Amino acid sequence: MTIFPQITIIGMGLIGSSIARAARQNQVAERLIGCDSNPDHRETARELKLCDRIYADPAQAAHDADLVILATPVGTYGDLGGQIGPVLKPGAILTDVGSVKASVIRALAPHMRADCFLIPGHPVAGTEQSGPAAGFASLFKGRWCILTPAEGSSPEAVEKLEQFWRALGSMTECMTPDHHDMVLAITSHLPHLIAYNIVGTARHLEEVTKSEVIKFSAGGFRDFTRIAASDPTMWRDVFLNNKEAVLEMLGRFTEDLTALQRSIRYDEGDKLFDLFDRTRRIRKQIIDAGQDEDVPDFGRHLDEQ
Repeated sequence: MTIFPQITIIGMGLIGSSIARAARQNQVAERLIGCDSNPDHRETARELKLCDRIYADPAQAAHDADLVILATPVGTYGDLGGQIGPVLKPGAILTDVGSVKASVIRALAPHMRADCFLIPGHPVAGTEQSGPAAGFASLFKGRWCILTPAEGSSPEAVEKLEQFWRALGSMTECMTPDHHDMVLAITSHLPHLIAYNIVGTARHLEEVTKSEVIKFSAGGFRDFTRIAASDPTMWRDVFLNNKEAVLEMLGRFTEDLTALQRSIRYDEGDKLFDLFDRTRRIRKQIIDAGQDEDVPDFGRHLDEQ
């Protein structure tokens, strides 16, 4: 079912290429236009036939589009908005896939015309892989896509974008940009920050003590390295563009970590057990919500390891 005659995807990495695959599979567009500044990505996208046409120039790609999706690091949005804004057709929707939202509106709103609609979005899905070959059409199935419409966006435009994401298999919800950024700071951004830090600490120990940390990595450390393998440019921009919420959550985490340290130091076994028991229930709630599988090894099947 066609929802938008022309969809333009700027950035053909994991998310952008997955959107292209899912849009093609579900026939939500008559024309799919791609854009990427990386010539290797453009060539791969052509070989994989992800789009009908692919360009290096964002303005050329966005011309005549009914929906433009930014799937590049959020630090690029200001420049892209300046290039895209003047060429958007009347009634066009500009959205994105970044995991921060308040800074997205600050970057893009100045470039929007009154006859177009800015509706930032965040599909809460992904893997640690990157590039156009890493995408797959089912990435969004059963996952949430959060929309944070800018002021002046029509309810009809928001509903149309929600319809698009539902056609790709997502569940949708709308919230304010600031609320989104606070929620994602604890559910996504802080875990990545912790993963990067733990892997960095382990690397230091490996070099200093020759303790064979890598060789004898247990499941927990191995899974931290999976998270820490995510795209460094994207996560640099996430932390710089959501610093207030991340620092707030990091402060709370530090306080809780200090309390945990005291419990270990003073042999407070009951407190440790109560904490571990409470937090184990969170895992069950995630499974019950359909956001992971109730199988061992963090939901990964043996043939996926």
